[in-house]
Amino acid sequence: MSVNGNWFMAQEFDKFEDIRLSIRSLCGNFPGEYWRDLDRKKSYPTQFVKAMTESGFLGVLIPEKYGGSGMGISAAAAILEEIHKCGCNAAACHAQMYIMGTILRHGSNSQKSEYLPKIASGELRLQAFGVTEPSSGTDTTRIKTTAVRDGAGYIVNGQKVWTSRVEHSDLMLLLARTSPRGEKEKRHEGMSVFLIDIRESVGNGLTIHPISTMINHATTEVFFDDLCVPPDGLVGNEGEGFKYILDGMNAERILIGSECIGDAYWFIEKATNYAKERKVFGRAIGQNQGVQFPIAKAYAATEAAKLMVEKASALFDTGKDCGAEANMAKMLAADSSWEAADMCLQTHGGYGFAEEYDVERKFRETRLYQIAPISTNLILSYIAEHVLGLPRSY
Repeated sequence: MSVNGNWFMAQEFDKFEDIRLSIRSLCGNFPGEYWRDLDRKKSYPTQFVKAMTESGFLGVLIPEKYGGSGMGISAAAAILEEIHKCGCNAAACHAQMYIMGTILRHGSNSQKSEYLPKIASGELRLQAFGVTEPSSGTDTTRIKTTAVRDGAGYIVNGQKVWTSRVEHSDLMLLLARTSPRGEKEKRHEGMSVFLIDIRESVGNGLTIHPISTMINHATTEVFFDDLCVPPDGLVGNEGEGFKYILDGMNAERILIGSECIGDAYWFIEKATNYAKERKVFGRAIGQNQGVQFPIAKAYAATEAAKLMVEKASALFDTGKDCGAEANMAKMLAADSSWEAADMCLQTHGGYGFAEEYDVERKFRETRLYQIAPISTNLILSYIAEHVLGLPRSY
């Protein structure tokens, strides 16, 4: 905490100072009014995504030889944290940072050279990830979408749900079964990853149905009816897709965790400033411990969660196993942002429900991460089994 008590500004210079300052400058062009207008219209933040792309931030994880910045996930986390700390929402484009990792690590040389430079420049958007299905939920091994060989290519049939940003993306990574469940020795075997060209597929076997939700998240349900996928659409080896997406899931959880940290800081600063200015019974409400303590507690929880996000990021960047840390980072960060959101709304009282304060919008947005991209219960089950050695609970 700084001498003058301005903790929010003081911590801006801990890491990636230049990146954080650049993000803050960019986000200054997209104030609360911009996001409120989009929220009312359920519209995609095209101009914000365009600015992020042109500034090179969405290509931060793409190697320099493919036109990206070649930085690590710690830098990506700093970018996303700062976006949310400024009151903006990176959910419209964050997937473009980590989805490409499957192509980078497991794609062919031709796939890398064809797609990564165009993703880095913004010529192509890869923001859609088709994994979850209505009947399987988080039990990915039970997906029913199939990809059956047809000559050199594949025919895809099935359904995905909560496939966000597909209407605003050119490409989609799809996880489908190329072998029936139970045919292989392990239940996660027999799934493959495909790169789908959405532009060519819509109307030719791919149908998109938008889902209206409590937040402006551009999510959809997608249907595959005899969709033809060319042979070069397969990423890596057939049947090894589940292994390929695990790295992407860890990256996703770390980056979502960083967004939650940013949200939490936004709520804390918003509540702190309001508590200083709002006067009831002749004095600032922030003088009351009943108001002070929840703000202070939310700050302490956020600082602790941020350390876990940083630990998970460091492990990921050095190529070490970080499954437990990525899961814990996402859970603790999401818990801290939700605690901060509830505190901020309570501090504002009735004004917290007024759109002009942006509290209710951010309140709804950060609530998502209690259940996405993975629920708290699944994370606890993972820790219990894989870290503590307790019997499998499901």
